[in-house]
Amino acid sequence: MIIDLLRHGETELGGGLRGSLDDALTAKGWAQMRTAVEQTAPWQALITSPLQRCALFADELGQQLALPVQREAGIRELHFGDWEGRTALQIMQDQADQLGQFWADPYAYTPPGGETVADFAERVLAAIDRLALEYAGRHVLLVTHGGVMRLLLARARGLPREQLLQVEVGHGARARLQWQAGILHEVL
Repeated sequence: MIIDLLRHGETELGGGLRGSLDDALTAKGWAQMRTAVEQTAPWQALITSPLQRCALFADELGQQLALPVQREAGIRELHFGDWEGRTALQIMQDQADQLGQFWADPYAYTPPGGETVADFAERVLAAIDRLALEYAGRHVLLVTHGGVMRLLLARARGLPREQLLQVEVGHGARARLQWQAGILHEVL
């Protein structure tokens, strides 16, 4: 299975840790995503996070390409708990040490009330396993979040877990992976 990953665009409530918050895209966010798919691939399936910042764009693209859109809860963003909706600067004001621990090794530190990165990784990889069975030999587009893309790209690149947050994924970014025999490979 070939997997094209597309991160949602800029959201109305701006930067910070969005997680499970269901923000809408800004006009710029819509434009970022439309630009990202100008060079369409021969996608045979569109799969999206159920959060509107991904799903509404996937619905529009599905109509344009005459493809059904499948919502997949397993590829939604990491839940940041008490940090959701806050920027790094805001978190640093009262939890600088904790934020530093999270940035240094997100697997070892979980934001208060948040989802562990290990649980997040398990959820995302289980969803990819299911999709690989359902779409074996096909080319799919996953409309998803920065955290999901970082996780999958870090796995494909063989990075140590401490480097997860060093993977750069901007709004409207695209990447291509190949899922073969249970192993992710980045296609450059």
